[in-house]
Amino acid sequence: MSNNKIIVATGNKDKVKEIKDEIGSSFEMLTMKEAGIDVDIVEDGKTFEENALIKVRTIKPYIKDKDHTILMADDSGLCVDVLNGAPGIFSARYAGPNATYLDNNQKLLDAMKNVPPSKRDAEFVCSIALIFPDGEEWTCRGVVHGKIAMDITGHDGFGYDPLFIENQSGLTYAQMSLEEKNKISHRSIAVAKACEKIKSKINA
Repeated sequence: MSNNKIIVATGNKDKVKEIKDEIGSSFEMLTMKEAGIDVDIVEDGKTFEENALIKVRTIKPYIKDKDHTILMADDSGLCVDVLNGAPGIFSARYAGPNATYLDNNQKLLDAMKNVPPSKRDAEFVCSIALIFPDGEEWTCRGVVHGKIAMDITGHDGFGYDPLFIENQSGLTYAQMSLEEKNKISHRSIAVAKACEKIKSKINA
């Protein structure tokens, strides 16, 4: 089976850059816009996996070169223990439908303003869904454990990166370079699993 194109069901260029950096140059990788796909995706699943599958299933009818295109989507978010898993699948719109990264970060800090450091455990989750040319659907998950910082810390990254302290390094994602983050992030773990699946399909 020969596959030379991956279309990622997202308009988030930050996400696509992270995925591209992990997968490398073996595939041409396109966003929905770059592939000429303009469709609203209603993410009404109850889990990260369900939402990732909704995304790839939504764009599938719009794919022109179905024999040589793999569809990929990720759904990811921050799950805070003391908030019963919130913001979870609503991470991107935690502070509202048009929320900025800063809006979401500030709402999270406000929600945890009285929570001591010992109770600020959290995990970053990334679920990836793939649809292959033969119709097979496949999902995987990457998880990284950490804590929520008491304030915004660091200048790199995006989303909740300035608030998520990764346990092993003691640094927030936003204090890491992209290369450092990509070695340990929830998305890099999930993308690595997806890469292995893609390679196994190609070589089957």
